Amino acid sequence: MSHDHDLVLRPTPAQTVAALAPPVGRTGGDLVVETLRGLGATTVFGLPGQHALALFDALRRSKLAYVGLRVENNAGFAADGYGRVTGEAAPLFLSTGPGALTSLPALQEAAAASAPVLAISSQVPAAGLGGGRHGHLHELRDQQASFRDVVKSVHVARTQSQIPSAIAEAWESALSAPHGPVWVEIPQDVLAAETAIPAVNAPDATPHELPPRPELTAVAAHLLSGAARPAIVAGGGVVRSDASGKLRQLAERLNAPVVTTFGGKGAFPWRHPLSLQSWLEDRHTTEFLEDADVLLVVGSGLGELSSNYGTFAPRGRIVQIDADLGKLEANHPALGIHADARLALTALLETIEDVRPDDGAADAVRDVLCRVRERIAAQDLDQEQQLLAAIREALPATAPSFWDMTILTYWAWSAFDPARPNTMHSAQGAGGLGYAFPAALGAAVADPDSPVLAVSGDGGAMYSIAELATARQHDLPVTWLIVDDGGYGILREYMSEEYEEPTGTELARPDFVALAESFGVPATRTTPETLSADLAAALKAPGPSVVVLPAVLRMFAPTHLGA
Repeated sequence: MSHDHDLVLRPTPAQTVAALAPPVGRTGGDLVVETLRGLGATTVFGLPGQHALALFDALRRSKLAYVGLRVENNAGFAADGYGRVTGEAAPLFLSTGPGALTSLPALQEAAAASAPVLAISSQVPAAGLGGGRHGHLHELRDQQASFRDVVKSVHVARTQSQIPSAIAEAWESALSAPHGPVWVEIPQDVLAAETAIPAVNAPDATPHELPPRPELTAVAAHLLSGAARPAIVAGGGVVRSDASGKLRQLAERLNAPVVTTFGGKGAFPWRHPLSLQSWLEDRHTTEFLEDADVLLVVGSGLGELSSNYGTFAPRGRIVQIDADLGKLEANHPALGIHADARLALTALLETIEDVRPDDGAADAVRDVLCRVRERIAAQDLDQEQQLLAAIREALPATAPSFWDMTILTYWAWSAFDPARPNTMHSAQGAGGLGYAFPAALGAAVADPDSPVLAVSGDGGAMYSIAELATARQHDLPVTWLIVDDGGYGILREYMSEEYEEPTGTELARPDFVALAESFGVPATRTTPETLSADLAAALKAPGPSVVVLPAVLRMFAPTHLGA
């Protein structure tokens, strides 16, 4: 008896092998870009180098977009900016030795700010690994060691079959709370050799969730429900976990005033009746928080800046929620809850049901902010406040801004209304110069239809001036405000206060307007009176632009020195 299925022609083993055989010409570099595509990456930042050429050759054959910068550190900042505004892991391609090492300050900032950057670097040929001194170009005794104390995790692929898994593990690490930069290292010959490994399908790299322990949130809910004077410090973890809405619900349920840290700008509405805004470097705010009988700290380690330079001395109980285990109780004893901010706040909202009566919390907030304003008003600092107001007026509410380490940024940390969560970013995590402009370029790559603002001083601007070429090449809509005070202004102030006179702070600098125009980037010189109009016009214009403001600014007097 014959059956129809007996007549079905099945492929021979040789035909099956032929069908699975990879296309000719693929290399280890192709395994890298195929894995990134499978994980969902769309854009790569970086800079080519001799050992990494196979990566870039594979990039040419892929659908990944490439944005090349002129300095590796700036490429790292661009990846950081992209990661902050999208919440996605930003791939960063680097070459061995000097190229890799040049990215270290950017990766330190990404680590401090929990920005998801996926750095993929070449290495000397595999035979040269192990610490021997073989004399390879760019050779380091242990390249990983230079990064291990900076990034969140290190991953190494010594063979082509290890590449997809190493990158998937790194991706998962970068996007699991707390987010952070990760390091992948692959030898030059492994990247360059032709591969027989089939094309990479979508690998599984789902980030781990970090829920709170229920017995801890139960205790926290009990403490907060019974508090007579609760208050909340909201840090960057609230913004990164997209928990601003949950924070507002909890604050309103508890009638608890909220102060946002400099990394948490936008976590709570600036004009809300319970908003203490961000005046953490003011003794009035510090004393108010010290008086709280229960202080909820969410997504912050209460580090140097968030504790008014270590002068904050709480008298009540602290409940601290943070995804970074190392930050729990690092500075103050607390009920430490190791969790993602959104999941922890959700758990508290499910437990705290009753709305606490308003016994004057909003009035207390108004009183603190009034005393802060009076202290600032007594120091003849109208120009600085007017400049921040001009920027706020010119900048669309949804547009992101990136701020370098300059006096205007120090003001903005305390006094600038970010208008929306996840729109104001600065280098306050690690405190390095040169962050603002390349990070803004990364944000513009993520959304080329939205204007982006970068703010630098003239000293910080020189760190990334070469990226005007990048902005022009990719036609990115970034407006760069350069406040030109003739030197490192904040360091000038510090040295003038602490020493006989400043040294090394005064700088020769170029004509920034002419320099920008030499790159084909339109530029204008503005004044405090015309800043708002000039910025607004630049932000509305397509492509990159530069606005130069000659001005010597002053900082408000600190309150921690006499505490």
